[in-house]
Amino acid sequence: MNFLRGVMGGQSAGPQHTEAETIQKLCDRVASSTLLDDRRNAVRALKSLSKKYRLEVGIQAMEHLIHVLQTDRSDSEIIGYALDTLYNIISNDEEEEVDDVEEENSTRQSEDLGSQFTEIFIKQPENVTLLLTLLEEFDFHVRWPGVKLLTSLLKQLGPQVQQIILVSPMGVSRLMDLLADSREVIRNDGVLLLQALTRSNGAIQKIVAFENAFERLLDIITEEGNSDGGIVVEDCLILLQNLLKNNNSNQNFFKEGSYIQRMKPWFDVGDENSGWSAQKVTNLHVMLQLVRVLVSPTNPPGATSSCQKAMFQCGLLQQLCTILMATGVPADILTETINTVSEVIRGYQVNQDYFASVNAPSNPPRPAIVVLLMSMVNERQPFVLRCAVLYCFQCFLYKNQKGQGEIVSTLLPSTIDATGNSVSAGQLLCGGLFSTDSLSNWCAAVALAHALQENATQKEQLLRVQLATSIGNPPVSLLQQCTNILSQGSKIQTRVGLLMLLCTWLSNCPIAVTHFLHNSANVPFLTGQIAENLGEEEQLVQGLCALLLGISIYFNDNSLESYMKEKLKQLIEKRIGKENFIEKLGFISKHELYSRASQKPQPNFPSPEYMIFDHEFTKLVKELEGVITKAIYKSSEEDKKEEEVKKTLEQHDSIVTHYKNMIREQDLQLEELKQQISTLKCQNEQLQTAVTQQVSQIQQHKDQYNLLKVQLGKDNPHPGSYSDATQVNGIQPEEVGRLREEIEELKSNQELLQSLLAEKDSLIENLKSSQSSAGTNELSSATASAQDSEQIAELRQELATLKAQLNSQSVEITKLQTEKQELLQKTETFAKPAPASGESEAVAAAKTADAEGRLSALLQETKDLKNEIKALSEERTAIKEQLDASNSTIAILQNEKNKLEVDVTDSKREQDDLLVLLADQDQKIFSLKNKLKELGHPVEEEDELESGDQDDEEDEDEDDGKDQGHI
Repeated sequence: MNFLRGVMGGQSAGPQHTEAETIQKLCDRVASSTLLDDRRNAVRALKSLSKKYRLEVGIQAMEHLIHVLQTDRSDSEIIGYALDTLYNIISNDEEEEVDDVEEENSTRQSEDLGSQFTEIFIKQPENVTLLLTLLEEFDFHVRWPGVKLLTSLLKQLGPQVQQIILVSPMGVSRLMDLLADSREVIRNDGVLLLQALTRSNGAIQKIVAFENAFERLLDIITEEGNSDGGIVVEDCLILLQNLLKNNNSNQNFFKEGSYIQRMKPWFDVGDENSGWSAQKVTNLHVMLQLVRVLVSPTNPPGATSSCQKAMFQCGLLQQLCTILMATGVPADILTETINTVSEVIRGYQVNQDYFASVNAPSNPPRPAIVVLLMSMVNERQPFVLRCAVLYCFQCFLYKNQKGQGEIVSTLLPSTIDATGNSVSAGQLLCGGLFSTDSLSNWCAAVALAHALQENATQKEQLLRVQLATSIGNPPVSLLQQCTNILSQGSKIQTRVGLLMLLCTWLSNCPIAVTHFLHNSANVPFLTGQIAENLGEEEQLVQGLCALLLGISIYFNDNSLESYMKEKLKQLIEKRIGKENFIEKLGFISKHELYSRASQKPQPNFPSPEYMIFDHEFTKLVKELEGVITKAIYKSSEEDKKEEEVKKTLEQHDSIVTHYKNMIREQDLQLEELKQQISTLKCQNEQLQTAVTQQVSQIQQHKDQYNLLKVQLGKDNPHPGSYSDATQVNGIQPEEVGRLREEIEELKSNQELLQSLLAEKDSLIENLKSSQSSAGTNELSSATASAQDSEQIAELRQELATLKAQLNSQSVEITKLQTEKQELLQKTETFAKPAPASGESEAVAAAKTADAEGRLSALLQETKDLKNEIKALSEERTAIKEQLDASNSTIAILQNEKNKLEVDVTDSKREQDDLLVLLADQDQKIFSLKNKLKELGHPVEEEDELESGDQDDEEDEDEDDGKDQGHI
């Protein structure tokens, strides 16, 4: 503290000796007294002396006061006195009674003392942490002075205190609780504290935002009455600005949280008679600035466009346009509203289209753009308002070719209103361009240049504009009239505006360059302006003339023989000199106002004489200065080579574009084929699943059939019984012979069908091999052919599996035929007819019907399998046709493809015929099975068979008894 003691000793008017002793005694009492009341009274006394004797109390008592904060936390009264005393020591608030002579010296000394005492306090970071802990106390006498003290610390040494709070556990969260305090004094001072805390610290800004600050602040603004609220609303808005400005993360969080929608009620200003208080004007001004923070051109384009979209969807833009067209709005609010609307619509087509449809409440209604342009070219309007209108017009045309075309169309002869009842935007721009007011000339020229920015079509259209200069004289073009005004030697601001318009007009437009050079007086005027040695004020005009002449060379298509590129460069070398020309061209970027205009798109000038450069024009100069310098030094041969290179590049670009289109089409076709293949795979999987289910069902039926055969074998080993004779009763020898013939015929038909199937399989293999060899001729279809071949192979394998199953069933049929032969042999053995009772015939009929039902089910399953074979065959044919279609572009294989298609069709027809024959064979086999059942293959369940055996034994006993009776 030696430096503070030196400051104290250097004061001309210090405290008396008795007061210094009093402060020392009070400090001793605070340090040594054991009674809390004594310490409390001493701290209270120090508080009363701290304002008048700030230096002395700070030097002697600060350490003791910090000790009180650490040890006496249980007594809120002494803690409050200590915090108030520290606040008086550190704060730079001035006393009410200050002499005018000593005011300046006192203020400087007060600021110096505040920063020094703050540095002493935060030298120990634990002191700040202790203060944050005290803020958790709900007692008013502790929390409020603690808030004021921490705010004062942040004002004195903000970055250092911010860093201590940032690393303190839950430091920022503790401060956020102040916004929820029910006592307005603490809540309002808490807003001021957060303002100082969030200033220029992105990390703390993010923490505060994610602690639900937006929700709480917007609630406070709503509770206080939005724009009609008091200074608390202004403080909350400034805090919101701190959180959002240049902080992309918080801006995105604000948008995603739907907080933009809650801004709309702010701009509901009511009727014009509601009054505009000073605080309301201030609040609305800050609200408009907050909207601009979200859509600032310096923000990332994606974030800006998303905020612009949200503002249109929630009706915020419409609300701003209502204020824009309202009457009785203060001038500064109207100006800021224009600037805000400008940035809300800048570069976003939907908002620009809406703004173009806004009409002023006049009779008849006029577009808002026309009303604003009337203010811009009116020299009686305030300067800042005219700048705001120009910025609004620029933002309306920024990246808006549709709007540019609408503005230029109002100048064309076919769209001008012949009655003169309405004034268009183009007429206002022409009126301002040729006005006697130099500021109107500059604004109109810049506005018209923005209507041509990066739009070659409108540059060509503007060449059609004709102006009537006076009665009796023929009309002249707008381009010629601009050069005429230049040659008349008007004010510098007017000439600079016209030269910027001409440079923008001629750049990247060879047709406009040709029109400009067609006037023989233009080139001599430019060379004369550049070659003269004029003062510093004219150097800027000389530089712009050099830029215009350089554009006429660089974008010259050599259509005018007298002003070809090479001749113009020779003219520069003879009359000006290349070095002198480049030096004059460099005057533009070296001008002091050039760098200022290149920083921000908004034309923000302190006074009209500073209104020289446009932001978009500075970008054009930066783009063209280097290429024009190279073009001046290039020879004619280099120009020719460059033209050839340009042509080659154009051809290359066209070829690349062509191949890109081809690749794009092939990608689409490939995607379609992939989708088709995926669909076929799904169908194939479904068919495989169905086949698996059918195979399992067939296996179940086989097991049941085998079980029936075993049961049937148990019934037949009784040769002595007359049941066999009973079962074959009624079968004639002629019918038995006929059945034998039919079996032989079915065998021969089955062998024939098997041979035909083998031939078709070999034909399909040949087709597959021929298509595989044909698919190798084109690289683009190789992958698809391979995939199709694999699928065909899989389908072929499945078909072979199904055929194997069919063969196994044929083997079973053969077994049945063998069993039939055995039955026929039995019929020969029991040739004599035996009488059968009614009951035995009924039992045999029941058994035969049950066996017929089971074999019918087996035959139905066989039929289903054949249908599956047919479906797989058709699917294979479809894949073959798809493969043929993918190779249709190869002309050499066209004939072979047609042959393959014919072969596949014939094969399909023959396979269908084979399937019909197989179906007929199955029908015959089914009828044969029925007859076999009639010949004596009864099949029943086990219990039914046992009951049937008992009945047979009883019948046999009765028959034996009858025979003995007859004997």
